[in-house]
Amino acid sequence: MKTFSFVAALALLAFFRASAQVTLELALNQEQFLPGEPLVVTAKITNRSGRQIHLGAEANWLTFSVESTAGRVVIKNSDVPVLGAFDLESSQEATKRVDLAPHFVMSIPGRYKITATLRIKDWSVETPSAPVSFDIITGAKLWAQEFGVPATNGAPEMRKFTLEQASYVRSHMRLYVQLSDAAESRILKTSVLGQTVSFSHPEGQVDRNSILHTLWQSGAQAFSYCVVNPDGEVIRRETYDDLNTRPRLTVNNNGEVLVTGGVRRPKPGEIPAVQLPVEAPAVTNGK
Repeated sequence: MKTFSFVAALALLAFFRASAQVTLELALNQEQFLPGEPLVVTAKITNRSGRQIHLGAEANWLTFSVESTAGRVVIKNSDVPVLGAFDLESSQEATKRVDLAPHFVMSIPGRYKITATLRIKDWSVETPSAPVSFDIITGAKLWAQEFGVPATNGAPEMRKFTLEQASYVRSHMRLYVQLSDAAESRILKTSVLGQTVSFSHPEGQVDRNSILHTLWQSGAQAFSYCVVNPDGEVIRRETYDDLNTRPRLTVNNNGEVLVTGGVRRPKPGEIPAVQLPVEAPAVTNGK
């Protein structure tokens, strides 16, 4: 009986040593985010256990939690979707990237931290990650306009587009568009429009279809133009150069918003391919 217990203890010890060789690490591509901005976390799983592990078949094989370092409760809207079975051989790594923004309410500026837990069902083992911290910040509001979205029944739903400027790395400035309800009590989506210069004064126009058109200076002589639909999704991007005339937004008689002035840069797919000259046939002196 003692021999059996000793063997079982050795087996259990070997099992926990193997499971300890499966590690979970989290990483973010930046440390500061605006409320509603996509917050993509990368989970890296490393298997050094000496045996294959099967992951991803259960909805809770990888779970995430977000906490405020100030002690505020962070509301969880829904579970983060992570399903997708795969096998991870020993000495291999796997990564899983997920956007946490739609699943947790992080609208209050402050310091937050993310932790995750990896569950290996076949071993009945849970492996936690070390926490990763980040900040929710506020941007400088440059422009805002309310607009209506037609409803099936009743009055239109009132929403608001807001253009904000924020620096996420030293002096690297970005322009964002934030979609919210009219009172700005609920942020629906925040999207990065692109790089901007600190002295830029973005123009914004909402057309008759509740679509936002925005134009701003993104370089010494370069201007960026974006079109954003009522759901906050960027559906068009273009670049204009300030050659002789500065580009500006104008509205024609039909209520359409256009860019006038400047010269639009052609996109790669619009540049015609260069046709090489056909080689002339060799001259012969045949009779």
